[in-house]
Amino acid sequence: MPTPPACPVCKLEHTYQDGEHYICPDCAHEWPMVAAQLEEQDDTPEIRDANGNPLADGDDVYLIKDLRVKGSSTTLKKGAKARGIRIVPGDHEISCKIDGISYELKAEFLKKS
Repeated sequence: MPTPPACPVCKLEHTYQDGEHYICPDCAHEWPMVAAQLEEQDDTPEIRDANGNPLADGDDVYLIKDLRVKGSSTTLKKGAKARGIRIVPGDHEISCKIDGISYELKAEFLKKS
């Protein structure tokens, strides 16, 4: 039997199942099991490159245009390869290294190799 999820209100893990609901004895919050099952589903949007190909952690990508690095005089050149990308939450959804330097980039400027 799977363990019940933590309470969405107080974040404590002392919840228990009562029929079709989960109940938190600490704050007396009740919520339906269906809502908890919907929250467990992965609702993060799929990240896609400039061509519409889905990206995943560990993929290798190329830059499709020159990008100026904010706060620096450096320019990342078109065709530079980033190996082993990581998907991260936020405005710049790709974390990677190009020539040994870490960058966070938007997927719209990348092409999956």
